[in-house]
Amino acid sequence: MAQSAEVSGKARTKLALRDIVEDPRIVLMLALGFSSGLPLLLVLGTFSTRLAYSDVDIKAIGLFSYLALPYTLKFLWAPLIDRFDVPVLSARIGRRRSWMIATQVAVALALSLMATANPASSLVLLGLGAFLVAICAATQDVVIDGWRIDAAGTDLQGVMAATSNLGYRLALMCAGAGALFIADWAGWSVAYFSMAGLMGVGMIAALLAPAFDREHAEALDAASAQPAGAPAKAWSFRAAVLEPLTELHTRLGPGLWAILILVAFYRMPDFISGVMASPLYRQIGFTLTEIGAVSKLYGIWVGIAGAFVGGWAMTRFGLFPTLVAGAFLGAASNLSFSWLSYGGPEVWRLTAAISIDNFCGSFAGMALIAYMSSLTAPGFAATQYALFSSLYALPGKLVAGTSGFMVASYGYPVFFAFTAAVGIPVLILCFFVGRAGERSAARAAAETAASGDTETVSGNHPAGLTLASSDRPGAPAPETRMRPQT
Repeated sequence: MAQSAEVSGKARTKLALRDIVEDPRIVLMLALGFSSGLPLLLVLGTFSTRLAYSDVDIKAIGLFSYLALPYTLKFLWAPLIDRFDVPVLSARIGRRRSWMIATQVAVALALSLMATANPASSLVLLGLGAFLVAICAATQDVVIDGWRIDAAGTDLQGVMAATSNLGYRLALMCAGAGALFIADWAGWSVAYFSMAGLMGVGMIAALLAPAFDREHAEALDAASAQPAGAPAKAWSFRAAVLEPLTELHTRLGPGLWAILILVAFYRMPDFISGVMASPLYRQIGFTLTEIGAVSKLYGIWVGIAGAFVGGWAMTRFGLFPTLVAGAFLGAASNLSFSWLSYGGPEVWRLTAAISIDNFCGSFAGMALIAYMSSLTAPGFAATQYALFSSLYALPGKLVAGTSGFMVASYGYPVFFAFTAAVGIPVLILCFFVGRAGERSAARAAAETAASGDTETVSGNHPAGLTLASSDRPGAPAPETRMRPQT
């Protein structure tokens, strides 16, 4: 019997490895992940660098950060993607693939608009292009997430998510370091036109991708069937929004409001300070090539290391200590930029500041992901996590628009010290509600044990979600995605 089980286990392993190597969905997911990640920095970090090196006023650079809000607010129109077709195109290639193609073409066109707009004479047109890129790219993320979930069963979701994450990070390197190298060599227009051309990678993958959305659309329509006499819109709203919120309030009680405040402010120091990093590099005197190599290339790998250390700390010390450590490190790391602002354009100083900031920021991001994941309940995980992830990004991005005014009034050293001080009340709040996720998981475990369902509890355990969660705003579910924080 033991020998038979061993043979069966080997057979399953061999099948899994063969599926990973030979399954065309894996290669397609790599290309789609690349297409999803490419536009992000072109309206955030790289865009801020372009504005700074075009001598745009520091206050305007801060205000331009609002153009990326569609990434945070995409949950508002995400249900429409599952309900409506792209005229003509959906009838030919399916709903998912038609939305992919439509959004990818729109992103490429909007990037081309940004390439032709000169910040000195057409700043409004450049901002319009960035806003269009953000809307279309955020919608593309929704569609690609839906295709990935439909295209693979639960057993392959981990591989698909990891492959998507790899493609996403490769795209960040292209849109970060790659775009800066090209801009330093041939100008910003060539850089943005090059990035628009790279969107063709996702278009080819979308055309080759199998259409898995037909059965999903039928199931969605069936699932939304409301009881007799209930208004359709009211029933859909109650099932999609009110029930997950009611469950959260019932399970967490009045402490839910303190938890929401913690989630909203936990990463705020990073969101406020991130917009002003590129203008600081410009003032100090770093070249685009130096920024690209250190911040956009080397820094990404340091961030990956920080995320892995955060995951290890979660399994070694538990959720609460890691959450507290993340709150301290994520805020205190901003002091490295205060230190950087006092010196000259020495690459070793830039490397040190980027290392501290990216490592600590990724560590804190991983801690918050696990905390938010631990607060969700089986059956409502996707909606509840989407609400948490939107909340944690929104306040920081709203405040980030005023960062240019603060720098103009007080200077870079004081500004970055202020962003670090924002973490003090967050750290205090961690000691009051930081264990809420552990208590929630324990309660869920007790309830599930009473019902005899142990599999669901392990699936909702915070440590189990850490390595497969997403730290990108608006991710569809905690167990399906892992993306870098910008």
